[in-house]
Amino acid sequence: MNNIIDFNKGTGLIPVIIQDYEDKEVLMLGFMNREAFELTLKTGQVHYWSRSKKRIWLKGETSGHLQLVKEIRIDCDNDTLLIRVIQTGGAACHEGYRSCFFRHIEENKLVTDRERVFDPGEIYKD
Repeated sequence: MNNIIDFNKGTGLIPVIIQDYEDKEVLMLGFMNREAFELTLKTGQVHYWSRSKKRIWLKGETSGHLQLVKEIRIDCDNDTLLIRVIQTGGAACHEGYRSCFFRHIEENKLVTDRERVFDPGEIYKD
């Protein structure tokens, strides 16, 4: 399976789109290296490569808001994944929103058009 995915195009990282399995809302975009992909397959929970922390992380390791894999799809170039998940805890975004796409651009300004599911200050103490 790992030979199907082309990790070389993105210097070892591939983009991963996360979509809610039931309502199809796009929740977030992350990146995986080969190890994160293998951990995702092994555990059934989405793992990522954190470009800022330079390490593997399990989505929900701090918040408890895990992403349970229901389906993995791959694009025609074999270098981008779409993973459909059950999002536990109701939120995928570290800023407390269900989706990381909680804003839109209107008249050259960012407008928040969603409600927070949780207060990030209560969960992330760092």
